[in-house]
Amino acid sequence: MAAVRIANCAGWLWDRFSGLRDALAGPVDVVTGDYLAEPTLRQLALERTKDPALGYARSFLAQFTDAVDLLVERGAKLVVDAGGLNPAGLAEECRRILAEAGHGLVVAHVEGDDVLGRLGEFGALPHLDDGRPLADWGHDAGTANAYLGGWGITAALAAGADVVITGRVTDASLTTGVAAWWHGWAPEDWDALAGAVAAAHVIECGPQATGGNFSGFTEVPRVDDLGYPIAEIAADGTAVITKHDVAGGTVTTDTVTAQLLYEIQGPIYLNPDVTVDLTDVTVTQEAPDRVALTGVRGTPPSPTTKLAITAPGGFESSVSFYATGLDLEAKADLLRTHVERITAPLDLSLLRVDRIGTPVEDPRDQWEAAQQILVTAQARDRRQVGAERFIAPLTGLFLPGYPGLYVNPLRVANPVVEYWPTLVPTEALHHEVVLADGSRLPVKDTPVRAEFRGQPPSVPASPGSSATTRRAPLGLAVHGRCGDKGGNSNVGFWPRGSSDAAWAWLRAAITAEWVAEVYPGAAIERHEFPGLRAVHLVIHGILGKGASSNGRPDIAGKAVAEFLRARHVEIPEEVLS
Repeated sequence: MAAVRIANCAGWLWDRFSGLRDALAGPVDVVTGDYLAEPTLRQLALERTKDPALGYARSFLAQFTDAVDLLVERGAKLVVDAGGLNPAGLAEECRRILAEAGHGLVVAHVEGDDVLGRLGEFGALPHLDDGRPLADWGHDAGTANAYLGGWGITAALAAGADVVITGRVTDASLTTGVAAWWHGWAPEDWDALAGAVAAAHVIECGPQATGGNFSGFTEVPRVDDLGYPIAEIAADGTAVITKHDVAGGTVTTDTVTAQLLYEIQGPIYLNPDVTVDLTDVTVTQEAPDRVALTGVRGTPPSPTTKLAITAPGGFESSVSFYATGLDLEAKADLLRTHVERITAPLDLSLLRVDRIGTPVEDPRDQWEAAQQILVTAQARDRRQVGAERFIAPLTGLFLPGYPGLYVNPLRVANPVVEYWPTLVPTEALHHEVVLADGSRLPVKDTPVRAEFRGQPPSVPASPGSSATTRRAPLGLAVHGRCGDKGGNSNVGFWPRGSSDAAWAWLRAAITAEWVAEVYPGAAIERHEFPGLRAVHLVIHGILGKGASSNGRPDIAGKAVAEFLRARHVEIPEEVLS
């Protein structure tokens, strides 16, 4: 059977409005869309408290309304996780839009991820990173959604659905469910499923695979108009990553490598349907904008799947101060003194003072002489970080503050989302497809499972011979990509060139100890991907409690790789040439 051609149209809740239309700009068999980042379900829960009919991604509904005629014209299927907390409600809205447009597409949805009312059945639910039981959290759960696999999507398509709406599934499940339906895979076709997961991981964040968020962005054509990626997945699970000819951006071994190294925890990538081994994955440039993905291996999945629990975590406010010119240390110290005095009577759960940027010598304008000092506070009680007790006293420091102080309130008592990742048995979930007539199809997930034994250890290579080196930014010799999972950041590096010397140097240069110099006290795991010639590190805990509640300026650690690429290291001249 021919490869299935799957385009992606969204990588997060507010991806661009034209995404679905752009994904349909050329021939495709199926379009997928991923709308659910870790904190997204809590955002949807807040909307649902105001209107019980909501709880789904309204941004998708706007895309669907805009492009439904084109979807029908192309004859493509559509599979999205935009259902969020209310896939049934979104399915009904899609049926309404189709009826109004005069189209007869069949809509089904997938349920079983929402276990909020069943938390007491699952025991202690220890935190994935520190092992604390959920009972120690101190918050009342507001959402609890397990990550489903792709077999519900497969069943919905096999039952005749043209549009499939899900709640929380893994990002990759959107694509693997489609590929399994198209090729008729069995639950134990491990290598094929694993290959589909790898391809799905490349396309799931949309234009990140065509040059977005890419350290080589200055060489990407039409970087301001990036297209969405396409995975052509063959019957054996091997794939080609490409894009529509009319779309901006590019698909190269580097853009695909970047996405393969994004938001993973090592070469063993866990999925509810298969455990994926990326150790020997290879990427090959077959033609312009066509990259082959091979070498992926699969084994039975773990008996558990991830469960994401969120809760109201209080409120956050932040004020941005600016210090200009000389005596920056003294200015920052004076500001800290004022902040400590103002916040001392407050009952805060978090207080951060972050200095951002360094002014240049002999600045050409005022902005080159400025440094941002961001003050962020959180509290369970809104009043503690409200306008009267927190914002007004801080913004009132013009007169008693340091010379040149000016200020900009950025957030005033915004709700904070607390996040608790844990695991639950996959077999305990009630995975079902709900068809248009209301009938339900129980989904049979794979019965064959194997305990996860951990990531394989890796040891840096010994330093090479005494080649002539130059101290320079790491990024002159390597590309990098980082991602986040809860409180952990993961970072991958691979050479800008393909020489053996560059790979040998990188293996020796990128060590856990080198990263620990700038993240002291963090537990760091190091892995190698020989097929990609990449070194990958997981830096535990540097993102606090996760993007939804850590109060960092860079909440999801999006710039960790670029920071490390700016660090100076000894690089062989032959690697730099």
